[in-house]
Amino acid sequence: MKLYTHIERVHNELAELGKDDGSPLNAAEISAFDQLHYHGTQAVDHAIDMMEINAGSRVLEIGSGFGGCARHIADRSKANVTALELQPDQDDLAAELTARCGLSDRIRHVAGDFLSHHWNGEEFDSIVSWLAVFHIPNRPELLQIARDILKPGGLFFAEDMYSRNPMEGWEFEELATGMYAAYLPDMAGYRQDYTDAGFEIIQCDEMSDDWTAFTTDRLNDYRAARDRHIMVHDEPTYAALEEFYDLVNRHFRSGKLGGVRILARKL
Repeated sequence: MKLYTHIERVHNELAELGKDDGSPLNAAEISAFDQLHYHGTQAVDHAIDMMEINAGSRVLEIGSGFGGCARHIADRSKANVTALELQPDQDDLAAELTARCGLSDRIRHVAGDFLSHHWNGEEFDSIVSWLAVFHIPNRPELLQIARDILKPGGLFFAEDMYSRNPMEGWEFEELATGMYAAYLPDMAGYRQDYTDAGFEIIQCDEMSDDWTAFTTDRLNDYRAARDRHIMVHDEPTYAALEEFYDLVNRHFRSGKLGGVRILARKL
């Protein structure tokens, strides 16, 4: 998945800001390039407010990437966050950035697979995820594990992908290879998975049109700044991200790939 390659681009962006290796950072100044979802900290703030995350909250993030969401949650709300990331290189980078932001006392970075990680009796008030759940193929198992590690009445929040309209086989294949889309049910099936797993759906927002507009603007802005990106990074880095942004936008514009924001409570 091209979004997850060339992660040295984060250090390139830091150098462009005049930051030496190992120099102190703050979460706000790196938020423009340390989050891999849509609408950046605005989307994270929405979740914090919906779930009333605060200094007493224990939060688990599934698919924490470069750690941007976890850092924003910890920095703004003072909550304790466990940031779980499957890919070790991203987890290492995230832990480095968190330490440089002085947030290691509130964020624990864990490299692992949500479906096989041993939680050893840990419980969380909230589980959050931005554009990662659709990578995990076994939705019933994922939700059962989530329910098991949530406290009574705990909340599950995700911004995620679904199949808005029926797709051809080649479209599923392109999304599987280009976005690692492992599970894309239709909306009825998406909601049913949560209720079958013992969750009450509190809110389920259709995000498809919003994310179509966002990914269109992202692609156009990225192409317009081509020379800048090649100067700061290099041609292969630019080409990889441009290809990924184009693929995502094409599938949203087709009207077949959909976006959803869901908040559910453990019953």
